Amino acid sequence: MGKAYVKGGTPVGSVSLCRTCTSAQIMTGYRESELITICDNVHPNIVVPFNIYECTGYYDKNRPSWDEMKKLAINVAPGPLKPVGFKVGIGFREAAVTVGEPDEDEYDDDDD
Repeated sequence: MGKAYVKGGTPVGSVSLCRTCTSAQIMTGYRESELITICDNVHPNIVVPFNIYECTGYYDKNRPSWDEMKKLAINVAPGPLKPVGFKVGIGFREAAVTVGEPDEDEYDDDDD
C-alpha cells in the first residue's frame, strides 16, 4: 500500500524549495550548518533562516523558457480532410432516393 497524501499535513523530507527557485541565492559552506539562503523575490532581499516548504513566489529554474520550448516543439500538420456523413455504396443511393419520394401509383390506386 502506498503512502497517503494529506493536504496541509507534516511535510516529508527537509529539502528546501529554494534549491530549485530562480529567486534564491544559496551559499553553502563545508559543514551542514554553513548555509545561507537569500531570497531575491521580496524587497528588500531577506536571508531565509529555515528550509522553505511552500512559497507563493516560487519559479522553478529547471523549467524551460519559451524559446527553449519552441526549439523542442514538433510541428504537426493536419492531415487531409475526410468527407462528412455516412458512407453509402452504389445500391444504397437508389434506395435512399425512392424511400424519400412517394410513388405516384399509390395515389392513383386510391382514387379508383
